[in-house]
Order: sequence, then C-alpha cells, then structure tokens
Amino acid sequence: MKYKSPKLTADGAIIKNGEILLIKRKNNPFKGKWALPGGFVEYGEKVEDAAVREVLEETGLKTKIIDLVGIYSDPNRDPRGHIVTAVYLLEIKGGILKGSDDAEEARFFNIKKLPETCFDHNIIIKDILRRKK
Repeated sequence: MKYKSPKLTADGAIIKNGEILLIKRKNNPFKGKWALPGGFVEYGEKVEDAAVREVLEETGLKTKIIDLVGIYSDPNRDPRGHIVTAVYLLEIKGGILKGSDDAEEARFFNIKKLPETCFDHNIIIKDILRRKK
C-alpha cells in the first residue's frame, strides 16, 4: 500500500492603505483567476521562507513576515489534491511590483471591492480582515 500525505504550500497576504495584493494566475488550476501570491514549499525549506520566496517570485516584492494568519487544510480546497497551506501576513521591505513567474499580473485591490478569488482565498481574506479590526 502506498502511503499518501498532503502537499504543503505557503501564501503571503500584504495589506497596505486599505488594499490587498492579489495575483492573476498564469497556469491551471484557475488560470486567469485572482489569488493570494504563494506556492509549494520546497523540500528542505522552512514554510516561512517559502512564503517570502513565493511572494518575491510572483510579485517582485521583498517582504518580511509579521504574523501567521492560519493553516488551511480542507482536503477539497485545491482541485490538484489535498494541499495544506500556511498563510502569513507580510510587510513590504522593497522591490518593484510586477507579475512574474506563475503570475501574469500582480496588483492591489480595495479590500471592499475584491474580484472573485480562487481556491479558498475568499475565506482566508475574510479571516485576515476580521483579524485586522
């Protein structure tokens, strides 16, 4: 019997001046849809480092972690299979905003006028905003 286990991802949330940073996905699943920047943790990499790396790769922004938002583990949250994500609240430390790597675009949206997001990112964003109050 082959042992199955979930895969691990890390996402970054950046809120600045009443806006949140989202990326438009370049690849499936959900190609062309908006999401928090993030991706898979590499073997031997700390989850926190993966969040900072993925945000840099997808948005061009250098960041540092402020806090852990939460762990999201619903087995149905990703159509590729059981994928658990750790979501971190980040602060910008430098860089120039541009979509790259797996993101065809990266931009800030007013937190009161968000586009439809994919995966369970609408739940994650609601959790972030509830914590910010």
